[in-house]
Amino acid sequence: MFRRTLSAVILIPLMVVVVAFAVANRQAVTVSFDPFSAAAPAYAVTLPLFIVLFILLIVGVIVGGVAVWFGQRRIRRARRRLEAEVAGLNREVDGMRSARADSVPARREPEPAPPLIMPPVA
Repeated sequence: MFRRTLSAVILIPLMVVVVAFAVANRQAVTVSFDPFSAAAPAYAVTLPLFIVLFILLIVGVIVGGVAVWFGQRRIRRARRRLEAEVAGLNREVDGMRSARADSVPARREPEPAPPLIMPPVA
């Protein structure tokens, strides 16, 4: 319940800000991918400014995620190596335990002592 309320408290104002941003920046801009001809670009697209900014934001999040993923490859490699080492050590410990159990004779329960019988007092 708390999580749902907290999500609503954060997401509703964020949505209001996004909608206000989109309404305030709806003028059309031309995005050109031709650096050599500004007058007659080979490829250009005209979009509202807020769409251009949202696309750039999404592309930035994706590029950042890929960069972090590549940056953590050493950590993932070390984790896999350590997990394999731990598994090998666990197998070794289990083998030692089973070898010890085979070499040590099983404990026998001690036999109960015979009852103590006192001769009658004369």
